[in-house]
Amino acid sequence: MPETWYMIAAVAIGGVITLLLRALPFAILKPLRKSKFVKALGQWMPAGLLVILAVVMLADEISAQPGKLLVVAIASAVTVATHLFAGRRALLSIFAGTTVYIVLLNFF
Repeated sequence: MPETWYMIAAVAIGGVITLLLRALPFAILKPLRKSKFVKALGQWMPAGLLVILAVVMLADEISAQPGKLLVVAIASAVTVATHLFAGRRALLSIFAGTTVYIVLLNFF
């Protein structure tokens, strides 16, 4: 069994590393807050990530069920339309699109 000082040192080193890794992004970001690049990332990155997620999910679903392409297209259109016409409420549009998708899958 390792000695007590060895275990205390291991926990202390792990704690310091964890603290530094958690604080590092904030320390780096502080001087960059006024940067145009960081502001542009803040505007475009969420939308870009959602587009990537949507493309991956749709590609997986279409390849898993190639005969259900129309169902996927209709549910996607309902999701987008609900998002645009209901005040950009993400939860509502996701709920509407998922509901339409499940209903169409079960009945067609």
